[in-house]
Amino acid sequence: MSLLWFCLIGIAAGWLAGQLMKGGGFGIIGDLVVGVIGALLGGFLFGNLGIGAGGGLFGSLVVATIGAVILLFIVRMVKRA
Repeated sequence: MSLLWFCLIGIAAGWLAGQLMKGGGFGIIGDLVVGVIGALLGGFLFGNLGIGAGGGLFGSLVVATIGAVILLFIVRMVKRA
């Protein structure tokens, strides 16, 4: 069940990150995939920095969205080069 929640939060985070980041985007499917991968990145970064975003759905969504925004930023920088 936790894998399902992880995927759903990642999808929501990808959509939010796509809305927050200005630009052409990668389409709905691309942004959702980036959201799931960004959720992993956000969890990794926050865990290594020792930052807790609180528990629960909202904290997980914040961490995943921050990770997705960072990942979208990096992907767009690479795409331009």
